[in-house]
Amino acid sequence: MTITRLALAATFASTAHGATAETAAPKDVWQVLDQIEIEEIVTENSYEVRKSFPEALRKGALEVEITGYAVPALPGETIRELILVSDMGLCPLCGSADHGASLQVALNDTIPSFEESRRVTLRGTLTPVTDPETWQAAILENATIVD
Repeated sequence: MTITRLALAATFASTAHGATAETAAPKDVWQVLDQIEIEEIVTENSYEVRKSFPEALRKGALEVEITGYAVPALPGETIRELILVSDMGLCPLCGSADHGASLQVALNDTIPSFEESRRVTLRGTLTPVTDPETWQAAILENATIVD
């Protein structure tokens, strides 16, 4: 998945998402996220982000388990949202479009602040974000920390 600085800024602007969870989870969630294609269409009078989802996400939400490196989305004493990347060498906050997939995580329960860039395994509902005004393409909702 290719993302620009504009995409990162728009990541947290979306509130439109939701679907029913399917039971069959993909083995490699990062591969599913990398298959999402995004096309930004800007005209003089309009702005649209078209997203093409792989088959696994076209059917709706998926119950998944995913491992990556997490940083809090916002500073604070308690954390409710994280940004997850597959590899610490991939920095979604560095401004490079070549960082690979990243995933916004909405935790089911708040947690106390934790060591930034910590490797974690999470379980939750991977939901496609179809809002045509944001680059955000997926979110892991109702997530719990497994390890």
